[in-house]
Amino acid sequence: MRKILSQEEIDALFSAAKGSQKLASARRKNVQSCDLRKLGALSADQVRVVTTLHETFARRLANSLGAYFRVGFEMNLVSVEQILYAEFLSRLPDLTYLATLRIMPIDAIATIQADLSLVFPIVELVLGGSGADPVEPRELTEIEEQIFETVACQLARDLRTTWAPVLDIDIQFNQRQQHAQIQGLLLPTEKVLSLTFEIRLPDARGTLNLAFPAVVANALLRKLSVLWSHFERIPSRAARRQVQARLLESRFAVDLCLPPSPLSIREVVALELGKVLVLPKRVHEPIHLNVAGKPMFKAYPIRHGSNRGARIERRTPLRAGSKVEGA
Repeated sequence: MRKILSQEEIDALFSAAKGSQKLASARRKNVQSCDLRKLGALSADQVRVVTTLHETFARRLANSLGAYFRVGFEMNLVSVEQILYAEFLSRLPDLTYLATLRIMPIDAIATIQADLSLVFPIVELVLGGSGADPVEPRELTEIEEQIFETVACQLARDLRTTWAPVLDIDIQFNQRQQHAQIQGLLLPTEKVLSLTFEIRLPDARGTLNLAFPAVVANALLRKLSVLWSHFERIPSRAARRQVQARLLESRFAVDLCLPPSPLSIREVVALELGKVLVLPKRVHEPIHLNVAGKPMFKAYPIRHGSNRGARIERRTPLRAGSKVEGA
């Protein structure tokens, strides 16, 4: 008997179909916001290895300059970023110390920026003063530039020494730069590896910034990735639990078999149907229970109903490099 639907039932069916279509469409759409400026940003592992390397550089330079000035000199790495060169320039103060390093054989230029709150006390220390006298911000004189150049040269030497196990390059101090000159070194849209250090003297503190162009940063990151990939990573507790859970659901082939017995070619050739081959294993002695081809237990063959089984006697020590045993 055919059933005739009322208008209300037809409307209800159409409404349900439209609702399911909307729900399916909503499920298919998974829109996420994307910041194109962050594409190619440093990963957490890359930040970690770059930080470790340049913390070593900070300690080395602090020891070198502390011994040279004979004062307490503390230097700490504050941040590691990969930013646009235009963003790096926008962070520079109007009055500051700017210089460049030449990196060979890549033939690239890196940028140094140091706060004047550090430069003037360091110059005073070199000239035999205490470094505690306040100085109003102003442009450096030519003599002050030459004095502070010794610090920049020491920075280049310690940076070259720190990078030597990773990247075989030569880093030399190039020259002092002005704001107009530093802006034309790289394209504003080029990404640079920016390192920010905090330096503390007994009576002064300030920041030191280093910016490396992409060609240098990429070469360093490639070498660091290869070097640090050889070090064993310690998995987290959650990762270990996840691996353990997966292993507990894994399947391995298990077989109960006699251990290998050496036979002569004559005995093998003489084998035929109905012949009994005597093996050097007594009936009351356990045999091997292999898991994934490795002898893990000593066990006895048994029958459980209509199935064959194994009654485990004891565990067999698994030796490194042991051969697969089976018959």
